[in-house]
Amino acid sequence: MSSGILAMMLGISTLLGALGLLALLWGHRTGQFEDHHKFIDGALYDGEEELKDAISMEQKQKEAKARALERKRQDKRVMPD
Repeated sequence: MSSGILAMMLGISTLLGALGLLALLWGHRTGQFEDHHKFIDGALYDGEEELKDAISMEQKQKEAKARALERKRQDKRVMPD
């Protein structure tokens, strides 16, 4: 194998390794790997009924947030400028 090919392979592998490291650091910085509740929820909600309860609780929370947002919008419309 010639030294030119060896140098090119070394350069390309270093570049790919650096890109992989940058992707890993970016993922860590943006919180892509932070799922604190995954394993805890998996242990707590492992039955079918518990999963249904968790889904309904999540839907209720979303509905409550939507109602609160709608109330805020209505309050802004009612208040005079």
